[in-house]
Amino acid sequence: MATVLLASTPVMGQDLLARQAPVDKKVRAVDTLALQSIIEREEAASPSSSLYQDWDNRYAHKATELPESYRIDLRDFCMPTPSRVITSNFGARWGRMHKGLDIKVYIGDTIRAAFSGKVRVVKYEPKGYGNYVVIRHHNGLETIYGHMSKQLVRENQVVRAGDPIGLGGNTGRSTGSHLHFETRLCGVALNPALFFDFRKQDVTGDFYTFRKSTVDRESAEATRLRGKNDGNGYNREDVTGKATANNQQQNQQRSSGASKFHKVQAGETVYSIARKYNISVEKLAEMNHLGKELRIRPGQLLKYS
Repeated sequence: MATVLLASTPVMGQDLLARQAPVDKKVRAVDTLALQSIIEREEAASPSSSLYQDWDNRYAHKATELPESYRIDLRDFCMPTPSRVITSNFGARWGRMHKGLDIKVYIGDTIRAAFSGKVRVVKYEPKGYGNYVVIRHHNGLETIYGHMSKQLVRENQVVRAGDPIGLGGNTGRSTGSHLHFETRLCGVALNPALFFDFRKQDVTGDFYTFRKSTVDRESAEATRLRGKNDGNGYNREDVTGKATANNQQQNQQRSSGASKFHKVQAGETVYSIARKYNISVEKLAEMNHLGKELRIRPGQLLKYS
């Protein structure tokens, strides 16, 4: 009998282990899901907390120490606007640094979140960004959307890529409606052309690896490849929106056969501009997404053909 018991004990032990294995696997799966849930909640509460030490709604940006390298996930993106026209590039210009891209949009055009994340700032800056929004994203970037006519989100709101966050405008230090779009890492402005190709309405790849040692060279190359004016009659405006009438006329002449634009002068109305180009007020309003009040501002670009 003793011999039989000794022989059967290992078999019973193996059966017990075999029955326990699926249980252990389920427990590990539960633990993994619970941990993932905790991580997701923490990430939603404070996106990219490994890069940023604080969450402050008082300032648009504050530069901190950049990592030597950092991999930025560009998947699950949305272009902030369907406009393909860059009116001003990232870089030195007019004696100062232009820290974003100016994208031609019209007043009232929908502006969308580029990536998922959390809204950090919703403010008005009369001598700078005008109505602007700052979003901190899970991939480490912060994006800034300036000169909007209206913000559609609130501070500390969680947003997904593609959510409407504002409307195109001409507020702040700007003449002529456009979107001033910035991409920042640890508060330091990086060329949005490193990540976005507005002419193709796409990102530059699934990932971008930021490296301190090569970013300046890569930024210059990105502007060369993706920052050119597309030739549709737009001049490269200053960040203040300053563009000479001569430049505007030259650009319109070069765009023969393409869309044409009128730069609103002081005292002009929608009616006087419509008469000037022999089109109806309704058509002019429709082409430029003007509201019922038909409000226009000096310096604004109106499409008339």
